Amino acid sequence: MTEKIPRPVIAITMGDPAGVGPEIILKALTAGGLPKKPGYVIIGDRGVLEKTGRFLGSGCPLISIRSTTETVGREERFFLFEASRLPAAQVKSGRPDTRWGKAALAYLRMGAQWALENQVQAVVTAPISKEVIQRIDPGFTGHTEFFATRAGTRRFGMMLTGKRLKVSLVTIHCSMKETLRRLKTERILETIELTHRTLTHWFGIRDPAIAVAGLNPHAGEKGAFGTEEETIIAPAVQKASEQGLRVSGPHPADTLFYWAARGRYDAVVALYHDQGLIPLKLLHFDNAVNLTMGLPFIRTSVDHGTAFDIAGTGLAKADSLVAAVKMAAAFILRK
Repeated sequence: MTEKIPRPVIAITMGDPAGVGPEIILKALTAGGLPKKPGYVIIGDRGVLEKTGRFLGSGCPLISIRSTTETVGREERFFLFEASRLPAAQVKSGRPDTRWGKAALAYLRMGAQWALENQVQAVVTAPISKEVIQRIDPGFTGHTEFFATRAGTRRFGMMLTGKRLKVSLVTIHCSMKETLRRLKTERILETIELTHRTLTHWFGIRDPAIAVAGLNPHAGEKGAFGTEEETIIAPAVQKASEQGLRVSGPHPADTLFYWAARGRYDAVVALYHDQGLIPLKLLHFDNAVNLTMGLPFIRTSVDHGTAFDIAGTGLAKADSLVAAVKMAAAFILRK
């Protein structure tokens, strides 16, 4: 008798049931183009997915399972773990509800558990509503922090990627005032190190070139417009260079992304959210991928929100989700 050899499995969390998550998942699964080798287990809700499938006219090609072991030896590729059984008729697209938020949180918990137990080789996440989940869990700040806490990881960060640009963030979701408070040499150095490790380990770039952005106009212009470049950022770059990393900066941000998008650098370390995400989304609005650095497992995500304004209209594009799945699959094969 031929032994059944487990194949890699990617878990995809459904996100907020009232957002575009169910729609983009079904579009990604039915349009073709996903890598053939992994199996895909959606952690979500059958009633909501079937309702969405009827609207899209695509059906819901998912086989229900109670455990990831049920994917072993199967020719089928798409499976569903029912982590919730919501009253689908009451789930109105574009209308958030704490009941749906609880379900979205349950999907994340299951995904994290499976990844930490090595039941799945990667987790890909559809969008959630932080605002809704915070009504249930006031301490919740986002996917990135959630998975890092579950994994017990203190050194972690966010990288946004596209074909032409990769950007890591030193600070993420905070005010500009809080950004200035959080910008420390140690934090910048840690982000540089995480970026280097991600580029070499996951992307297979042997000696990546990393550029660090300045904070002030013209990167401070030798103190004329601010001293953070000299007192905070440059020391981090120097320490990283002393470790043998190919890193430079701080560079004026207004020209740095131009050169990075043309291949001069493999990644940019941006100091705050909009500094990095404005150029990234200008180039990769529909197909950027959010990658969590520093986790003991692969986690990728779409680079957009729940889009409640277009949920249920059929207008949502699955490009970012497809890109996130393809990236996770590529990382699995590179391991």
